[in-house]
Amino acid sequence: MYKKILIPLIVVLLCLSPIAAENWNSFGGDVTHDAYRDESSDFVTNLWTFNMKSPIHSLPAIYEDHIYVVSSEGILKAIDMETGDEEWDLDLGSQTNSSPIINSNRLYIGCEDGLKAINIKSHEVEWGYDCGDVESTPMFYNDVIYFGSDDGHLYGVDNSGDEVFNKQLDGELKSSPIVVDDNIYIGSTNCKMYSVGIDEETNWEFTTGDEILSSPSFVNDTIVFGSCDGNLYCLNEDGNLSWSVDLNDNIISSPTVDEHDNSIYVGSNDGSLYCIDNRDGTIKWDFSTGDKVLSTPALKDNFVAFGSNNGVLYVLNQYTGSVEFTYNPGTILFNSAITSSPVINGNSLFFGDDAGYLYSLNINKYEVPASMQLYYSIIVLVIVIVVAVVLVKKVKGRK
Repeated sequence: MYKKILIPLIVVLLCLSPIAAENWNSFGGDVTHDAYRDESSDFVTNLWTFNMKSPIHSLPAIYEDHIYVVSSEGILKAIDMETGDEEWDLDLGSQTNSSPIINSNRLYIGCEDGLKAINIKSHEVEWGYDCGDVESTPMFYNDVIYFGSDDGHLYGVDNSGDEVFNKQLDGELKSSPIVVDDNIYIGSTNCKMYSVGIDEETNWEFTTGDEILSSPSFVNDTIVFGSCDGNLYCLNEDGNLSWSVDLNDNIISSPTVDEHDNSIYVGSNDGSLYCIDNRDGTIKWDFSTGDKVLSTPALKDNFVAFGSNNGVLYVLNQYTGSVEFTYNPGTILFNSAITSSPVINGNSLFFGDDAGYLYSLNINKYEVPASMQLYYSIIVLVIVIVVAVVLVKKVKGRK
């Protein structure tokens, strides 16, 4: 009899209990950079456009029902992912090219004057850690926030903003760190990739031919990253080279990995997105956009999504590189580079551009929002037609 009462009661309590939100702990959400989250069962994908009013260079973060976006001018906005409505905003008081991460209702973001922690429930800055310019996106690991700075230091602070880790390295640390099994991996403008233990001891360093701006990813016990020398590198955990492949130009895009398919996706300044076999560095396929690809790809099912400096968002088939669909919000006349990287929540794909707009698309149905630039293009076209008609009439009148 008690079982008949107890079991339904437990089911009801489980349904009423809040489900813990999935944290967004690093650049792209985790060490694979796939930038994907499953949607909640009651989430509805809608098409919308939101104007941030200044360029969006950073990768947004997804947490619960909101997407958090920071403009280059340092304005943080929390936007409802279903409606595209702004919930709240906060002026960080400093410009930024870092991307936000979120853990347990606290958002961390690098700025020109250091690292800031924002409580997303109270919408207030809880604390700031002063150091050099932080372009590096932080990583949350075991209650410590690790990040690099242009002052050449790799820092770690706790939830209260107190320093618990400080390792001086060479160059500027614009690359975003990842932490795996108590080892931190981060690239520097001095051309080196570093492995540093959380005990502050340097494990190894690997030298490339140019500065490293690309953030490393981790797959199948290897560290993968790009260098401005044009090569994508794959190192084992001891820092030895497994393979490298020349992608013809600077690699600023960060690699995204699919460990189930042994595939790495990364953009190059030669204008192409590459799919590379993680096992030996073989190029499986490449897709040319005609302009630089700084954007880091996002993955969902059979899709790989990324932006190009030509102003077009591309969604390709992961396995063949064939085009599933494209979206050009600038409609040619008002093209704006897409240097920010997309993120995906269920069927909703979000991305920002240098014009300052954030877009919500339905990746499964290939549906896109109407573009404001389309209306501007129509106005320009109407003006051109009117001017042409007037000129023709004037010419005929003279005759």
